[in-house]
Amino acid sequence: MVQQSRIAVITGAGSGVGKAISRALVQAGFTVVLAGRRKDALEAVEREIATPGGSTLSVPTDITDVSSVAALFSKAKEAFGRLDLLVNNAGTNIPPVPLEDITWDQWRTVVDTNLTGAFLCTQEAFRWMKTQDPRGGRIINNGSVSAYTPRPNSAPYTATKHAISGLTKSTALDGRAYDIACGQIDIGNAATDMTSKMATGVLQADGSIATEPTIDPKHVADAVVYMAGLPLSANVQNITVMATRMPFIGRG
Repeated sequence: MVQQSRIAVITGAGSGVGKAISRALVQAGFTVVLAGRRKDALEAVEREIATPGGSTLSVPTDITDVSSVAALFSKAKEAFGRLDLLVNNAGTNIPPVPLEDITWDQWRTVVDTNLTGAFLCTQEAFRWMKTQDPRGGRIINNGSVSAYTPRPNSAPYTATKHAISGLTKSTALDGRAYDIACGQIDIGNAATDMTSKMATGVLQADGSIATEPTIDPKHVADAVVYMAGLPLSANVQNITVMATRMPFIGRG
């Protein structure tokens, strides 16, 4: 068992924001455990972000499954011996659907991934950080500007992102006594597959369809690196990184 630098677990690391965060953390000297559903995607990210002297580990994981999450953290512990950072980044969404037409399966898919998955990973990390020596660590949750203001026809996603804010605050409070810091990064229109429709137009609160600007996920990753680099005596509780011209302020 060899420990190299600070150890981070990133969920949803196979694409988009998770990939950008993983790359930035490796460049900042972290050893990164990449978690995601698809082994091929994780391994492709590993090859892409590799740096001389850097270290990564891919662990295919279904964060909605208790045993799969337990296996993720067990493998990370076996490989590296401690945990300094968890980034709860994995998330999913459904196409815009009128609230009354959302199916049970659609609701469960979003809630299980965005909220329950984050809770299960937080629980495993909390147990580990609380008892390791030296104790403590940091947890960063991927919220969204939807944690404050919804888009039309987005009840499952908006509900989970509001709930992530509650999970973040509870984790920060309960972690104080054990040197566990927890903060949230709220993202507005990072250019990923999930936001690809921004270029062709998305539904606005007034019923119109409008294109929206996006930002490079690297800007989000840079903010995560800043948060992760703070001593555990300091915490960024909330930070919003968004496209300057996106119609968020004043939405609705």
